[in-house]
Amino acid sequence: MLELTGIHAGYENRDVLHGLSFSVPPAAIVAVVGVNGAGKSTTLKAISGLLRARRGTLSVDGRVLRGGSAVEAVRAGIAHVPEGRQVFPDMTVRENLQLGGYSVTTSTIKGRIDEVLGIFPELTARLGAYAGSLSGGQQQMLAIGRGLMSDPRYILLDEPSLGLAPRVIARIFEVIVALREAGKGVLLVEQNGQLALSIAQQAFLLESGTITLTGTGAELLANAEVVDRYLGVGTAAPGSARQRDWTGMLIAALEPLKFV
Repeated sequence: MLELTGIHAGYENRDVLHGLSFSVPPAAIVAVVGVNGAGKSTTLKAISGLLRARRGTLSVDGRVLRGGSAVEAVRAGIAHVPEGRQVFPDMTVRENLQLGGYSVTTSTIKGRIDEVLGIFPELTARLGAYAGSLSGGQQQMLAIGRGLMSDPRYILLDEPSLGLAPRVIARIFEVIVALREAGKGVLLVEQNGQLALSIAQQAFLLESGTITLTGTGAELLANAEVVDRYLGVGTAAPGSARQRDWTGMLIAALEPLKFV
């Protein structure tokens, strides 16, 4: 289990996270809901070692991490897929994947690439192409695939649907559910909170760096205040017809895969 206890973290002299405590079990999706600036991305950075917590404890399957080290986090079984994909545009798809496997032996790399292509066959014909030439959806697949190259037990996903078409979002969320079914713990930060909660076994509301509400995904979806204040889809206005139609279509597409 990935566990945070009393985590305080921030930038310069200002804390963004104030005593954060929660856990991500294996084979479960945990969704984080909150407005921009609530501390969602900061939470992921503190877990993946991109940001050192000032106070608190981070542990993976009972092993306490020092924190502040991405290498330590990867070796402990954590992978972080950042917001905006952040692939290396002037490197090929294959080279991006190889970078994701820097912590494993050379003899293992090819097998890991084959595993990623089994998850995202859309990338097979593009292995020799520069990552910058891929579509946004293909780049998101590459970013997730790069994270999977280390065979993590826990994967952190930051806004995986950002800027993508509904059809591609459904494909990405299909994979997220499949990762949970394969036994991986998933911590999901997602702009489409309604869609994230629809596939999440657990969820929490983050406000100003503090958890103010926890429950199952279904429980938060049924909370009128959460729906009214925090659930939106991209640039669609909350409660708009476009938002309802888009989210409804995606949830319907994912309905056979849900396990809440």
